[in-house]
Amino acid sequence: MSEFAPLAMFLCTFAVLLSGFPVAFCLAGTALGFAGLGIITGDFDAAFLSALPARIYGIMSNETLMAVPLFVFMGVVLERSKIAEDLLETMAQLCGSLGGGLGISVCLVGGLLAASTGIVGATVVTMGLISLPAMLKRAYSPAVSTGIICASGTLGQIIPPSIVLVILGDVVSSAYQQAQLKMGNFAPVSVSVGDLFMGALVPGVVLMGLYILYIIGLGLLKPATVPAVPDEERAQILSAAFLRRLGAALVPPLVLICGVLGSILFGVATPTEAASVGAVGAMLLSLAKGHFNRTTLKEVMRTPTEINAMVFIILNGASVFSLGFRGYGGDEAVESFLTHEATGGVLGSFVLVMAVMFLL
Repeated sequence: MSEFAPLAMFLCTFAVLLSGFPVAFCLAGTALGFAGLGIITGDFDAAFLSALPARIYGIMSNETLMAVPLFVFMGVVLERSKIAEDLLETMAQLCGSLGGGLGISVCLVGGLLAASTGIVGATVVTMGLISLPAMLKRAYSPAVSTGIICASGTLGQIIPPSIVLVILGDVVSSAYQQAQLKMGNFAPVSVSVGDLFMGALVPGVVLMGLYILYIIGLGLLKPATVPAVPDEERAQILSAAFLRRLGAALVPPLVLICGVLGSILFGVATPTEAASVGAVGAMLLSLAKGHFNRTTLKEVMRTPTEINAMVFIILNGASVFSLGFRGYGGDEAVESFLTHEATGGVLGSFVLVMAVMFLL
């Protein structure tokens, strides 16, 4: 049974996930169920479970992961401060002379919000509520409008300070150190979250640029799907009042982005320290715009708490699953499979893993 237990764990987990059960409980429940069954049959060493309390404590006290609630808090505060609405209105007028100008502005604002907040859910909801009515009002194709919003809203997955990169940074750092130790390097250099931020910044900007090029192409080939804004709106672009509004909408988030990302990329601050500065900066920005009061404070405290609770319970569930998977020798089985000649060695394994990630 132990030979097929890792595969059975994966299949069982996917089956339970497809039933709509919460992810964290799917992972932890499947692992504990298989562990209990293995203890009864003698295929699983119960001593593996003794490491569970230390694993959970390590996740909850991890200094790198402390940046997650702070970045989430910063994103929720910025969402409540109406920055997205101001940015979208001004950028739509600025890019309005182009075919698809409003769509381009949505992509630019999505990138700025991604670099300001680091979370996806709030960005997608905000962009949908603000930009979809405006795009449909200007006769944009509904299919194109929703596609632009979904694509630009999810730029927060890759553009720093992405919450996904913060969580991935902790995992990659540990895995890289273990790999170096196995190779005989007993003084391994750690891969930091800042390294991941630096590596993801250019691909994120390139991805946003490709979205914009696609919209420009639609404007040239199918102008009816992404029409330009009306002439009366474009006439206001060169006015002094518009330039003041543009500066007021662009400068604060850009300063916040440069302060948070710059301090991480140049090694001035750790991600956790930069996230705390960003949270304070977001509160000051919201206060300056007149949107920060007691009611708003209650909302921005509740929402990050809910999001962080979900994130950390999933991390703990994944830790339980990995412990059970390792108890059955699953990590050795995966390593043997990926390094086998039939999979093409290291390069073939890399391509295979990337293909699976792309499909998922």
